[in-house]
Amino acid sequence: MPPLDWFALGWFLVCWIGYTYFARIKQRNTSTIANQLEANRVEWLERMIQREVRMADVSGLGILQRNVTFFASTTIFIIAGLLTVLGSTDKAIPLLEALPWIEIDSRATWELKILILVVTFAYAFFKFTWSMRQYNFAIVLFGSAPDAEDPAEDRDIFIKHTNWLLSRASNSFNYGLRAYTFALATLGWFFNPIVFMVAATIVVGVLYRREFRSATLAALYNASHHSNEKILSGD
Repeated sequence: MPPLDWFALGWFLVCWIGYTYFARIKQRNTSTIANQLEANRVEWLERMIQREVRMADVSGLGILQRNVTFFASTTIFIIAGLLTVLGSTDKAIPLLEALPWIEIDSRATWELKILILVVTFAYAFFKFTWSMRQYNFAIVLFGSAPDAEDPAEDRDIFIKHTNWLLSRASNSFNYGLRAYTFALATLGWFFNPIVFMVAATIVVGVLYRREFRSATLAALYNASHHSNEKILSGD
């Protein structure tokens, strides 16, 4: 494989892994969608304890779980399709070479690109399935939630640990979605490595904008900080 392709692959890994660690560290002292949702979930759990009928809460959690299940099942089909393409390399390469702007240096290079996509979606699948299981556990905890008349210590412990579990489930789902976005950047590699590197860089910018600077984050913040509203602007 040409050196530029190896450099592009390294840049892709730096963007993905580097942004993951950057976001994890920065959210310790900066408002992000992830840690803001933790505050919103605390309010949700506090109000759920006050309600006698909690079917709406369990149903809401079930909707979140079904969203994750959809992505997990979709990922399996994507992996199956990629493996099918990998097994039909002799037929796929001539078809793609006939398309404009597609660069295929060798059979080995083509197969490596497909394998990178397979590994990326396999990682996403494991994150989605783990998130799905964690939401299953959370449903059990919802069923065992204390009543409003129970001791405050019991209620606080329930809220703390249930919110922790829901945060882990949400984070796993987020990592799976992040793998999807970087997999889309990998498609640029089939054109040429420069497009691949530019696409990976753009993905990092989009992820940062949405997780740290989006109007969605401002709306979540405003919902729990009523006296200090942020301006809603952008996407």
